[in-house]
Amino acid sequence: MDIVYFDLETQRTANDAGGWHKKPDMKMSVGVTFSTALGEYRIYSERRVNELIEQLLRADLVVGFNVLNFDYKVLMGYTILDLPHQVRTLDILAEVEKSIGSKPKLDNIAMATLGIGKTAAGVDAIKWWREKRVLDIAQYCCFDVKVTRLVHEFAKASRELFYTDKFNRRQRMAIDWQ
Repeated sequence: MDIVYFDLETQRTANDAGGWHKKPDMKMSVGVTFSTALGEYRIYSERRVNELIEQLLRADLVVGFNVLNFDYKVLMGYTILDLPHQVRTLDILAEVEKSIGSKPKLDNIAMATLGIGKTAAGVDAIKWWREKRVLDIAQYCCFDVKVTRLVHEFAKASRELFYTDKFNRRQRMAIDWQ
C-alpha cells in the first residue's frame, strides 16, 4: 500500500489573494510528499505541480493535516480535477475536529504526542518565497511532512493522540482511523 504524506506551502497569504475564499490564487511555492512505497521524499516546484497531482491521484491513501480545506484548494488552481473527491484522503485535522470538536494546530498535537514541534510557520515560508529562499521552504515543508507522518504512525500504532487544550492541559483523544 502506498501511503503518501503531503504538504504544500504558498507564494501568497490569503490577504494577498483577496481572502480565504480565494485559496487557488495563493499559488503553490513548494509541495512535498513522502511515499511509503518509494521510501522517499519528493519536492515539487510550481513548474512540476502536475507531477505532484499525479502522485496524489496514484496513492492508495494521502495523509495530511488540513489538506481537504487548504492544500487541495490551493491545488485546484492548477487542475480541473476535484481532488477532495477523487483522492482517498485522511485529513488528520478533520478527523481530530470530529473527535474533540476543536482544531488544534499540528504543532500542538506533535508537541503533546511526540515532544517535537514544527521548525517554522506558514507565514515564514511566504516571507522566504519573497526572499527567493526556496531551499528553506523545501526544508520546512519536508519537516512538516515528516511530523505529519510521525503523528499518523503513532496514532495507528497506539490508537490515540494527545493535544493541549486552551488551559494548556495535555488531553488524550482516542483514534479509530488507519
